[in-house]
Amino acid sequence: MYYKRYGNTDMMVSAVGLGTMRYDDEDIKAGRLEKCAEIPLYAFEKGINYWDTAPFYCDDKSEIVTGIALSQVKRSEVYVTSKTNLGTIDAGDHPTKEDFRRRLCMSLDRLRTDYIDFYHMWCMLSIESWEQHMEAIYGFFEDARKEGLIRNIVFSSHMQGNGIETVVSSGKFKGMLIGYNALNHRFRQSGIDAAYRSGMGVAAMNPLGGGMIPENQESFSYLAEGTDLTVAQAALRFVASHREITVTLAGCTTKKHVDDAVKAVEDLKEYPAAEMLKAYEGKGVALNNLCTGCSYCKGCPKELPIPQYMDAYNQMILTGKKEAIKDRLDNHWGIAGELAKECIACGKCEKQCTQHLPIIERLKEIAE
Repeated sequence: MYYKRYGNTDMMVSAVGLGTMRYDDEDIKAGRLEKCAEIPLYAFEKGINYWDTAPFYCDDKSEIVTGIALSQVKRSEVYVTSKTNLGTIDAGDHPTKEDFRRRLCMSLDRLRTDYIDFYHMWCMLSIESWEQHMEAIYGFFEDARKEGLIRNIVFSSHMQGNGIETVVSSGKFKGMLIGYNALNHRFRQSGIDAAYRSGMGVAAMNPLGGGMIPENQESFSYLAEGTDLTVAQAALRFVASHREITVTLAGCTTKKHVDDAVKAVEDLKEYPAAEMLKAYEGKGVALNNLCTGCSYCKGCPKELPIPQYMDAYNQMILTGKKEAIKDRLDNHWGIAGELAKECIACGKCEKQCTQHLPIIERLKEIAE
């Protein structure tokens, strides 16, 4: 396993980390949590020492599964994360220290540990969201760190580069977790550059573009050129190769997924983000065109299946054929495109979209 130093700390973390939101769904629903725990244990055997979890993952069982595994290894040899935001604390917009402590203690109990190495201010979608959370709960993070319940205060974000730069410049965080892949790297590189210069660690999630990359291998075959890697492995390696990125998360359901992630970073070589940008400029498709399937656009007041519609629109972008939209809706999702006419253009989905896509206009095209 290839290891990197986490920011300006003395912590050496594996170049690939275990994302724990993809434990086997059937096992989770059947309560076979010990079986699911075999995945982090196998990852540990392969040298993966960074495990990323959160409340609500896997029907709210991810922390429990991860804790089962964590209790079977030497605690100091694994760096475990978890997350919180106002949405995880059932106290409205004005949580107390006791509200925050209950949420944190629940995570600690589930993880069977007395401290969390990296605790995220979770899912900052905008500067406004970040400012709200700083005012509401950052003080709780500081208290928890002083008490030794958490070791490092970090944040996760889906903002673009300039927004990330603003948060980094606050000097309040040891590291960050961002969505970063071959689709969106052009739009986030200034953010990881700023974090790297400031001595922060950077964890990258969604290296496969929400499944977009392996599902459209021909469009992304350029990533694997000159290697013996699959497109999915090459996409993970692309992210891990960035000098500015410390750990790249791979969501694993099976041991084979773990093996694929390990292979992706064998004999890894690191390059500055600017060099990566230059090497891949003009190749593939840019994030301002493709939806990466994060599903933050859910919650339409007309109950339109917006993530599925945006997935179908992706097919037109990738193939250049308008009929690909209908084909995807009919044969993959079983959804009628005409329903998109019910959009009332309220803008809720666009406000929540992490990539700022013109969803309303796309729904009009789909309806037509």
